[in-house]
Amino acid sequence: MSTLQSVLLRCAQTWFVDHEPPARAGGLDSRVAKGLTALEAELLDRGYALTEPLRGALAAAGAEALADSGKGLLRAIDELLGADRTHMPLFRGFPHSVPEDTRALYVDRVFSLLLQQPRQPCVLCGTAGSVHPVSPCAHLVCRSCWDGAEYAGCPLCHRRIDRGDPFLRPTAMPSGAEPAAVRGPLRLLTLGTDRGAEAAAALAALLARRTPLSPQDRADLGVLLAHAAPGGLDWLPETIAVRETRALVLGGLLAMGAPVHDRLPGLLTTATDVLRLLCVWSGGEPDPRAAPRMRGLPRPLRRRLLSVLDALEVSALVEDLLRHPTGWKRAGEVLHPFEWHRRHPRAALAFAVLRETDVSRPGALGEGLRATAAGHPEAVVLDGGRIRARTWGARVEGALRTGDLAAAVALLRARPGELVRRLDQLMRRYGTEHLPAEPAEALAHGLPSVGPGPLLSALGQLRGRQLPGGRRVFFPRGQVARPWAVAEDRAPLPAAAVEEVCGLLSGEALRRLGGATRYDLAVLDAELRRLTVPFAERSTAASLVAVPRGSELPLPDGEVVRLFVHWLEPEGVRVDLDLSVAFFDAEWNFTGLCDYTELRYGRTAAVHSGDLTSAPAPDGATEYVDLDLAELAKGGARYAVPVVFSFNDIPFDRLPDAFAGFMALRGKGARDSAHRDASYDARAVRQRFDLAGRSRICVPMLIDLAEGHARWTDVHLASGAGFHNIWRHGERLGWLGRDLWRYFAAGGRVSLWELACWQAAARAGEAVVLNPLADAAPSDEVWIYRRADGESPAGFAARLCALDTPDGRRPRAAAATLAEGRHALLALVEGELRTDRTTGTVYRLFPGSVDGCTGLVRITAGELLADLA
Repeated sequence: MSTLQSVLLRCAQTWFVDHEPPARAGGLDSRVAKGLTALEAELLDRGYALTEPLRGALAAAGAEALADSGKGLLRAIDELLGADRTHMPLFRGFPHSVPEDTRALYVDRVFSLLLQQPRQPCVLCGTAGSVHPVSPCAHLVCRSCWDGAEYAGCPLCHRRIDRGDPFLRPTAMPSGAEPAAVRGPLRLLTLGTDRGAEAAAALAALLARRTPLSPQDRADLGVLLAHAAPGGLDWLPETIAVRETRALVLGGLLAMGAPVHDRLPGLLTTATDVLRLLCVWSGGEPDPRAAPRMRGLPRPLRRRLLSVLDALEVSALVEDLLRHPTGWKRAGEVLHPFEWHRRHPRAALAFAVLRETDVSRPGALGEGLRATAAGHPEAVVLDGGRIRARTWGARVEGALRTGDLAAAVALLRARPGELVRRLDQLMRRYGTEHLPAEPAEALAHGLPSVGPGPLLSALGQLRGRQLPGGRRVFFPRGQVARPWAVAEDRAPLPAAAVEEVCGLLSGEALRRLGGATRYDLAVLDAELRRLTVPFAERSTAASLVAVPRGSELPLPDGEVVRLFVHWLEPEGVRVDLDLSVAFFDAEWNFTGLCDYTELRYGRTAAVHSGDLTSAPAPDGATEYVDLDLAELAKGGARYAVPVVFSFNDIPFDRLPDAFAGFMALRGKGARDSAHRDASYDARAVRQRFDLAGRSRICVPMLIDLAEGHARWTDVHLASGAGFHNIWRHGERLGWLGRDLWRYFAAGGRVSLWELACWQAAARAGEAVVLNPLADAAPSDEVWIYRRADGESPAGFAARLCALDTPDGRRPRAAAATLAEGRHALLALVEGELRTDRTTGTVYRLFPGSVDGCTGLVRITAGELLADLA
């Protein structure tokens, strides 16, 4: 359960010390000194370190307060990393104790399961008196054939065994063994000084976000709202850009009884806004397509919502109701619009269209609806005894179908967002080498009111267009991302027209950024070219590192990547999750797998920890797969696709706890036959993400074994009923991997590098580029770019994006010196840049020393888009 303290720890790496310092004389108490040393050692083992102000506050609080605050801090970090759970795989001596021959092991299990009898010698070894049942499955297990020091579950069915069962025996860990973990970047913990102010800043950042919130952000929003609401509504802005966020805030405030009724007309600007609010009010997500059964409304709130609907333009109101008919029919059950048809006639008219109400019957309702319909011929038409809609979308489709492009453009001009979404379609209909004047003028007129999401999506789509024979990939809206692809059978768009439209789109982005706060300097990491601008964030998994979907990341420096999954099943329901890896060649042809049917791939190239088939409370279950990257690359496999299956078809959202991720290990420490290392080492965790949503198959990433990097996908496969594993879905996994890899590699999404270059060109006259990745530049060199007199922001941005010849070169250490004492924008992949006297804003993907710079405000990738609104 998240608390305000844990939210601020995750979002800002801030910890509060609430204890008053005790009165004392002299220096540091010896108990405090020892306690601080122990706490810092524990934090280092988890990849965290104290900044000096936080260390001083903990030291000043006294021994008792230090112990209390330190325990709370360690608990919160362990929960964040997943280290607070019990992690014990089936083979407790993993990886070296995993059997070499999976098929022989399977035969032994089947023979024991079918032929073993109580009070009889073992059917495998013939030993008498060694066969006893295990709890709770009661299978008969021979203590001579199966070692209780090696197994954490029943050797026959692989269900977890009760802790007190005598079959289980302790495992002796060798002393002095070399740690297997590879140390990663340290996360610096800073001292929180004003809980209310920092909570308000975190809340304001979420409300200002220009992209939909992820599930983790939505959970954080609920905690921050509960903290802010009792103090009044002064913090509530006049408008909230993202409509789903708006619904979450208003629904949360109404549930708390906050006096927000008077703010509803200003914040609910479409009918769909009202439906989203009703979904949240009824305990669901702000998703009109998955509207729950509606909860009853207090009379004042019902009147207020009907008045909001009645004040909307009739055409838009009718269209919005028809767009989500199931949700609105459920909403009508609690709004009772016909009871108030005299006071809110337009709202009643829209519901009459939705319900296909017979208005020919005599009575006040029918007469009122007919009269209202007669007053809005542009939106509805009376058809016998029913009122039919004349929707804007139908008129657009009709114009396109008949080839009346002028009419289609005129209609789309009124809705610039739809115009941008249909750019590809319009350009193909015109079929000219250059964009005609009419759509070009409509686009230029409408672009200033288009949201950042459609703007950047259209730009990426046009520039990353596929040639015939390729594949088009789509990411439909949903609780989880389930992409699908179709063959690209369309001819390429004319290059000149594409260039013209892309120039308009990128020019609009630069124009918007030019009106934002100025910076003296921008420090940009060219490795940002591997990261995409966030999209479809409402379906992203809550994770330790917020990697935008489609981004390319270098694999950890360790020789072994340890994948893991941990889950806890609900009471009375057995849940079997399976961690699996499928291997493919360079053409995405299936070459092998590592899962419960093949515990080893290439002997030691990939090793599975064993298949636990249940996860009862309190321990749950854990599975690992160790990937030796060097051995895999030598063995002929080019791509690896890790997958988490719900084998027995229980969706992830039914599990009280389920997460997966990967660690970085040293090859020698993980493979030494004398070293048992089945541990879950918090300091080695590089990524941890929740398994959630109505899904049974999760594909978190694709790994390029030859190049040594991975592409973060965070997607799910659609699945029918039945048992799920690689043998059933392997061909689809190959198609998915091929389509996603080529889609993102082709530039179908704008990169964070380009966005950062736009920011630098529009808001700063000077930029320092780290890791320029050019053959002529040594790795310890930074490039400096300065905007020339008379140079346009577009020209400066083009030079930066292309990494043209720089205006200067300096040693890498000069980057921090150049930023010292200046107001700067920092956009980094690795946060290893210490600038103590720099003010401004910093985005970094991975933590580092920059987190300790008090003058910099840290933002997320989504917040980098805020100035594009």
